[in-house]
Amino acid sequence: MSGTLNKVMLIGHLGDEVKMHYFEGGNCIGRFPLATNETYTNRQSGEKVTNTEWHNIVVRNKAAEICEKYLSKGDKIYVEGRLKTRQWQGEDGNNRYTTEVHVQDFTFLSNKSDSNQSANPMSNEPAQPMKTEADTSPSVEPMASAEEDDLPF
Repeated sequence: MSGTLNKVMLIGHLGDEVKMHYFEGGNCIGRFPLATNETYTNRQSGEKVTNTEWHNIVVRNKAAEICEKYLSKGDKIYVEGRLKTRQWQGEDGNNRYTTEVHVQDFTFLSNKSDSNQSANPMSNEPAQPMKTEADTSPSVEPMASAEEDDLPF
């Protein structure tokens, strides 16, 4: 394989609200921390151990505005993007580095309460397109007939 690949896929929970930064020309960036957890059982003690990894997430322009509007601390999200490392010089003169996930695609995974949906019916549009009753009925029937097939899955 002659090419290279820089791709990250994460499912996690927001550790804080989306912080927006606006620039001249109308562009913007949204940043937020994302927590992913690894849980396992310690063989010697038998206790359950959870390790949390924190990721710096960066979204740009329209995607950033959507995230700011619909996401809040604790919400679950799927993000897909690329790793990018930035370098800068700190106040003490030392070089500093940070690695970020620059998002190319995302899906909201948290369900909002019914009260939030009635107040803003578009709140879960990025995760699931809104469907009317006419749209929902035909899509349910083929699924039911698929369950009657002798498929192994």
